[in-house]
Amino acid sequence: MRTRTDRVAMLSPFSRWPVPAVVRRVLDISWKQRQGGLRATTRGSGGGGEQIPTTRSPQREKEYYDLSKFPVENIRNFSIIAHVDHGKSTLADRLLEITGAIIKTEYNKQVLDKLQVERERGITVKAQTATLFYNHGGRTYLLNLIDTPGHVDFSYEVSRSLSACQGVLLIVDANEGIQAQTVANFFLAFESQLTIIPVINKIDLKNAEPDRVEKQIEKVFDIPKEECIRISAKLGTNVDQVLEAVVQKIPPPSANLSDPMRALVFDSTYDHYRGVIASLALFDGRVQKGDKIISSYTKKVYEVNEVGILRPDQYPVEKLYAGQVGYMIAGMKEVKEAQIGDTFHLQKHLVKPLAGFKPAKPMVFAGMYPIDQSEYTNLRKAVDKLTLNDSSVTVHRDSSPALGAGWRLGFLGLLHMEVFNQRLEQEYNASVILTAPTVPYKAVLLSSKLIKEYGNEEITILNPCYFPDKNQVKEYLEPVVVGTILTPDEYIGKIISLCQSRRGIQKNMIYIDDQRVMMQYQFPLNEIVVDFYDSLKSLSSGYASFDYEDAGYQAADLIKMDIYLNGKCVEELTTVVHSIKAVRKNVLAKCYGGDITRKMKLLKRQAEGKRRMRKIGNVEVPKDAFINVLKRQKEKK
Repeated sequence: MRTRTDRVAMLSPFSRWPVPAVVRRVLDISWKQRQGGLRATTRGSGGGGEQIPTTRSPQREKEYYDLSKFPVENIRNFSIIAHVDHGKSTLADRLLEITGAIIKTEYNKQVLDKLQVERERGITVKAQTATLFYNHGGRTYLLNLIDTPGHVDFSYEVSRSLSACQGVLLIVDANEGIQAQTVANFFLAFESQLTIIPVINKIDLKNAEPDRVEKQIEKVFDIPKEECIRISAKLGTNVDQVLEAVVQKIPPPSANLSDPMRALVFDSTYDHYRGVIASLALFDGRVQKGDKIISSYTKKVYEVNEVGILRPDQYPVEKLYAGQVGYMIAGMKEVKEAQIGDTFHLQKHLVKPLAGFKPAKPMVFAGMYPIDQSEYTNLRKAVDKLTLNDSSVTVHRDSSPALGAGWRLGFLGLLHMEVFNQRLEQEYNASVILTAPTVPYKAVLLSSKLIKEYGNEEITILNPCYFPDKNQVKEYLEPVVVGTILTPDEYIGKIISLCQSRRGIQKNMIYIDDQRVMMQYQFPLNEIVVDFYDSLKSLSSGYASFDYEDAGYQAADLIKMDIYLNGKCVEELTTVVHSIKAVRKNVLAKCYGGDITRKMKLLKRQAEGKRRMRKIGNVEVPKDAFINVLKRQKEKK
């Protein structure tokens, strides 16, 4: 029987905090899990009882992490890629459990998804790395796993992650089959010449059809169905076969320990206390604490403070060796110093830089302003800190007559924009106004005077307010994308009508099996960036999926649409549209035939009203009205 002293000892430090019960419970659980990770509790007498499982495995001896014991031929670097919600993070949880990186408990859900927004939305938005140790055939292998996002807006995270890998696990839902992002991720891996292992997940579901999915994989990707591994990541069924396939099919990295150190930066994050933490793929040589290294991009010299691996938490090691993946801390204060795609090498040994990445290309732009201008400084600090952890966001200062000082931000897509806004609210308690998203247009200038003024014949317009008049340009250009849609064939008619209404041009349509169709359309980006995906899901009862990739620019008949109030243009409501005819209120709509004199009376009354407004009309619009107009509707759950 527990005494009062025992019960008091079990209370967390938050038990008497003056906070709501729900909040206190969350804090209590978090505290108890951390205590369990540091100190294992036993049942029974004499201290030799059964160990109670904890979320994190107990600290191992440092010798176990001596990475010099792993020759290159015993290293495997791989990523998990898939469409959204096909089970990537769940499979990662099982792999961490099987290899002993974490203790198996019922609380292991999305272990690698560390952001609050990831857990709330149930999606991965930031690629995460974990190092696993796996015994097979009498040998211990070092496996470096990278869990990647599944949404099209974060495909840049996927492409960067693949640069550190020699193979991928391509996960396909046994119920939903191949989806749009499945196809996109496959071709990313295929173009990178990586080994692809197809894995059919969720075979435990009642409506699972693994046979049908195997045929889809064989037809679309030309991978023999015999190579598919059927698993249930949730239950752990056949997950051990996945690890065996990783060891047997994925080749070791091409790395040379005797060559001078060369490391590729494929990701970076910012820690407020330790500075920049760079994720490295070591291609040659070795790196350790105290080494003087230099950036091929910035030419700056740094001293390495710490190198280590992720299991999945940071664990320092003495050295990282060629072929391995880990992290490095070297006193960098800005993420820009750890440029994605940069090559680091020893100061005294010049090397040929590794092939880097194309910089992230923003597809959507929006204005961001503080609700209260007194919060501008705090919001600026929050934006600066968040962009340190998300280098794909571009930031330009902007101002608005109605909303004050702010920024023009560039995002990889609409979901990327929403996630960024949500992280501002959750992590920095910042409330902002986001203007309607726009896309980057281009204009070919007409006169030499304008060309001299802008410094180039072709200019890019990020803000609709600066869209040039038609008499100043030869032609306008709008961004276009190639969209891929996968849908059950019963919705083809509705989807074709939707695509045509968005100025889509059909490029291809094939059946991937006897029930599902894959269609490709070329779209103007501005036609799909806001509500196309929601409309597609609505028309197809949620069964269709959509993905797109950049396809350059095309000439278009565009015009800037201004909204005037009291004879002045309201810049916050300015937008660029495909050419439309002028619109006025039709006061004759209620007239069905009858004498012409009645119609003339209505038109005369309308003209008199306009004259009266020009004389006495002066409408004052409070700031709250702008905020209500510019606020976007939150995503429907």
